[in-house]
Amino acid sequence: MDKPAAENAAEQSDVIVAGAGPAGLSLAGALAGCGLKVTVVERQGEAALADPAFDGREIALTHPSIDELGRLGAWQFIDEGDVSALAHAHVMNGRSPALLQFDPPAGMPVTGAAGSALGALVPNHVIRRALYRAVAGLPGVRLLTGRSVASVEGSGDAATAHLDDGSVLVSRLVVAADTRFSKLREQQGIKTEITRYPSTILVCRLAHEADHGHVATEWFRYGETMALLPVNGRITSIVLTVKPDEAERLKGLEESAFEAEMARRLGGKLGAVKLASTRHTYPLVTTFARHFAAPRFLLAGDAAVGMHPMTAHGFNLGLSAARILGSVMTTALAKGEDIGAPPVLKRYENRLRLEAAPLYGATRLIAALYTNDSAPARVARHAVLRLGQVLSPVRGAVSATLMGRSPLDGLAPPVPGPLKRLLPR
Repeated sequence: MDKPAAENAAEQSDVIVAGAGPAGLSLAGALAGCGLKVTVVERQGEAALADPAFDGREIALTHPSIDELGRLGAWQFIDEGDVSALAHAHVMNGRSPALLQFDPPAGMPVTGAAGSALGALVPNHVIRRALYRAVAGLPGVRLLTGRSVASVEGSGDAATAHLDDGSVLVSRLVVAADTRFSKLREQQGIKTEITRYPSTILVCRLAHEADHGHVATEWFRYGETMALLPVNGRITSIVLTVKPDEAERLKGLEESAFEAEMARRLGGKLGAVKLASTRHTYPLVTTFARHFAAPRFLLAGDAAVGMHPMTAHGFNLGLSAARILGSVMTTALAKGEDIGAPPVLKRYENRLRLEAAPLYGATRLIAALYTNDSAPARVARHAVLRLGQVLSPVRGAVSATLMGRSPLDGLAPPVPGPLKRLLPR
């Protein structure tokens, strides 16, 4: 599948996708489904794509995302044992007895998971492997590994991609799906809102005595945030947000010392605990590009919107981008339009922004409220939890955000001014 490009010779395809992460592979599958020829360029070797290592990250999939993975042919490659139901969600604030609880609508089953649920939890490396297996078999997709797109020029009726090995690719469109620190985005002059939080995320799995009941918990404590994500069996994925120095200290502890530390932080919530995986740390940075399009160029995945992990919808938005771009390309081809023409790219940008901006804004609002340890902020978030217990609009907005819908679905119009101001323009 991986064949070298001829040195200094331009090779033709319809679309070039820069990056073969979950977002890039999803895009390749969606575009190939439109009948387009797609070249995916990825700096990692093919062996790492075919069998990615565990990286600690568990992806909370919404029901639309599960459906989209099915349409892309990837869901069939995910074993049922790797799918954990998210039956309920709890939000806790410090030692407050107030608890915000979210339950799934009646009759909403999750494929591959027991019972009805808000969504499903699947390890990131399992999703990546499934997408690779789905895309690798598509005749319209070519994968170039061990190299990267160094620069892109879009003009006239073609886009030219220069690779780091000196080879040149020509297409009608280039899509950057690399990272939230995309160099290609920067080269295109697309300004981006970047928020660097003074925190680091530590993730790992813990085995424990108590039954988690498939309840996901977001626990806002003073000076840190802890998310407990239920994995099949008596295993929980811990997502701990702390200061960078503390994250490195915890990562470097001996296993027994780490287990004792986590048991203390959990306050006996899960009983005795034992480390059940490797530990991983990630810096906490969010991004939102001011534009998703440039001449013959688009952004997708984290290159377009790098979400805060608090509401766990980064990958879900990546799948949305693939779905939207596939729909836009299908319509353009049916009308005989140039797939790289500005009006076509604008349709994609408008639709993705409409879907991404409310989720990004709501998550930013929640993060601002619950990561601020000032006295006014503590009072405010306690009040939000109390209001959420009795006011359905507050509860509906948060529930919509958790399930990957626009938080505005849970609010009566018009949209409140404070939320409007947080939506990227």
